[in-house]
Amino acid sequence: QVQLVESGGGLVQPGGSLRLSCAASKSIFSINAMGWYRQAPGKQRELVAAISSGGSTNYADSVKGRFTISRDSAKNTFYLQMNNLKPEDTAVYYCNAQILVRLGWSPNDYWGQGTQVTVSS
Repeated sequence: QVQLVESGGGLVQPGGSLRLSCAASKSIFSINAMGWYRQAPGKQRELVAAISSGGSTNYADSVKGRFTISRDSAKNTFYLQMNNLKPEDTAVYYCNAQILVRLGWSPNDYWGQGTQVTVSS
């Protein structure tokens, strides 16, 4: 089965930056729409940023101007650049993507395993 493997989380001070990566674990035909979600303790998972296959982006109001989602199609990888991090950004971050594994197949949604981002002095 195709897996999405996340990396880049960690502990950072307020005002710092991190870049999260999400990569498909095997050969696929294409990654279509994709996004980053986060879930803090006791809260529901929320959409942080999304990018369509055509490059259109959308961000949660709380991260606009600070976070940027991007993709590298040649590497089957997409990213979340997080700048000016705040303590309220602390959460487990999950990547999600609609993947077409082979041409002619129907696309399916896949989730990464989650990576912890902690923003603290």
